[in-house]
Order: sequence, then C-alpha cells, then structure tokens
Amino acid sequence: MQSLRGFSRTLVVSAAVLLVACSSGDDTVVENTAELVIRGAGATFPEPLYQKWIDSYDEQTPNVAFEYAGVGSGKGIAMFLAGKDPAGEVYGGAEIDYGASDAAMSDADLEQVGERGAVMVPTTGGMVVLAYNLPGVDTLTLSREAIEGIFSGEIKHWQDERITATNPDIDFPRRAVTPVVRRDSSGTTYIITSHFAEAFPAWRDGPGVGKQIDWPGSTMAVNYNEGVAQRVNITEGGIGYMEFQFAKRLGLPMATLQNKTGGYVAPTAAAGSAALGSAPEVPEDLRVFVPDPPDADAYPIVGYTWLLLYQQYPHAEKRDALKDAVLWSLTQGQPIAEDMGYIPLPADMVRLARAKVEAIQ
Repeated sequence: MQSLRGFSRTLVVSAAVLLVACSSGDDTVVENTAELVIRGAGATFPEPLYQKWIDSYDEQTPNVAFEYAGVGSGKGIAMFLAGKDPAGEVYGGAEIDYGASDAAMSDADLEQVGERGAVMVPTTGGMVVLAYNLPGVDTLTLSREAIEGIFSGEIKHWQDERITATNPDIDFPRRAVTPVVRRDSSGTTYIITSHFAEAFPAWRDGPGVGKQIDWPGSTMAVNYNEGVAQRVNITEGGIGYMEFQFAKRLGLPMATLQNKTGGYVAPTAAAGSAALGSAPEVPEDLRVFVPDPPDADAYPIVGYTWLLLYQQYPHAEKRDALKDAVLWSLTQGQPIAEDMGYIPLPADMVRLARAKVEAIQ
C-alpha cells in the first residue's frame, strides 16, 4: 500500500475495506468494492484540494470510488497519454481515467492523445510562494533583483545588499542562502520559471522555462511540493518555491514579492484573484497563462491547474460519473478551494469549463 503520495483516499471509504469474518476458527476475507472505480494522477499543486473534494463529495456517490495519485504534473501528463503508468508503479499499472497538471498540455502532447481527444479543464488557481526558514525573521520583502539573484545562484548569503535593501530593520544572520527546488517534472516549476523568463530578461536564454530545468548555482533538489515544504522547514537559511497551501500547512513564513508595477504584494486571496483577473481573453482550449500579471494589486506568481479528461469515454457509466464530479468541483467545490487558500475560478472561466465538460461524450 502506497502513502498519500501514491494512492489517495477513495470517495467511498467502504470501497477499499476488507471485511474479515471469523467462523469456526477460519478467517474468511470478503472484499467490499464500489461498482465503479475512477482513477487519476498528476499534479501535487492541487492535491490537498482534490483530497478535500473527495472527502466532501463521497456521500453523494455510494456506488462510485474516486482515487487520485499525486505524482507531479510531468508524470501525470505521461500517464494520461499512456492511459496508465507505463512503469506500473502507480495503481499497479491499472488504467487511469483522468490526469492533472499545472502546466497545460502542449500541442505536441495533444497530438499524441489520438482519436479519443483531450479536454483541459481548469479547476482552480493558486499562488506559488517563496517560503523560507530564518529563525527570528518573521517578515521578508524581496525585490525582483533579489529573487533573480537567489535562484540564479548569484546571491550566496542572507546579508547580500540586494536582500537587506528592502529589509532595513532586519538583522540578517551571515548564513548561506539555500534555494530548494523541484527535482521531478513539475507544473509548479513550470509556473515559476515562466514568471522568471517574463520578469528577468536573461532567464529565458539561460536556465529557461520548463517542468524540469537545470538550476544554476548550488541548490537542494527534492520531489513534490510537499517535499520542498518539508525540506525548507528543516533547513535554516533555506528558501523554496511551493504552492501556498503547502507553506500554510507547515506554518512557514512566506515572502512579500515585488510585482511588475514595482509594488510589493503579499500572497493573499485578494492578490491572487487580482492576478488571475488580469489574464487576457480566454482561448477556446482554456489554456490561460499569466506569467507576470500587470495589475498593481496582483501577486506576481500565479497559475491555473487543469484536469486532463478524454473527449470520449467508451464506458458510459464511468463517463457520466466523472462528468458529474467535475461539474460539482466547478460549482459547489469552489468555496472549498477558497477556504483552503486556492484562488476560485472567475465566473466566466466556470461557464466555459462547464461547457467543455458537458460536451464530453
């Protein structure tokens, strides 16, 4: 049995329960399973939210069990394209019915789906925060120059003037700056490197944009959002990028960052909403990116996360159950997202996403 990182809780707890009955000294094992099991895998960015949605939705579906494995966006896309985990490590190689990614599928990915077709459905938005571990430093304000210096490897210690300039009242220890980054193929990495490439002219032609990159300088590389948060939590001098919820759960302090207009903005729900609200017109395929929001009140590093669904499902009951669950997440599920620190979808995006789901055959 895998940990939470592998298999997530099912929608119906009883669907995975083994009932043991003892009769005349013999143990009889009876497996009680749901009529339908719908499996998915992908991004860790929205994993806490998807777990909460699973818990909140279960009473409505006594005959359906949903499972979600947080394996990272890159592997989530790969599994969606293959229809299963080719390595057989997730769900024992059983088929999956949906994927999830914080980096929307590329045109090349979509071509690989074949006749079944693919639908990308935004489910929520989120802020990528820079959480840090500096005992005694409860607030930290970072300019764009400081952020670039930290993740390019140019800033080596916390007393660097590019950090102290925006934090004049803090007595920083002479401790090394230790950037914590993702090792696995990650949509969160895609979001933050997209921001860096937009904000820092030298970044696009240097480290570049991607779900996996070769980070310059000396870094600690770990897997998953949860892994970055845990590593920062135990590393004095550490600073790492992660989805807001993971920093919040561990009580990690988060830096206030300089945005495109020059203002300094903390990662709040209002600032996240302002960022997503500044996005351009939504394209037909719902692939929306806001690498450097222009709004004065916007938090600078945000992104959507998508469910990856097939346009056609051969199993009608499975298709209908999955559509119902996704439509629920786009409506009743949005207040849950907001309560957890995610950014609920704008009303227009909800309307467009619902139409995509309803058209699935």
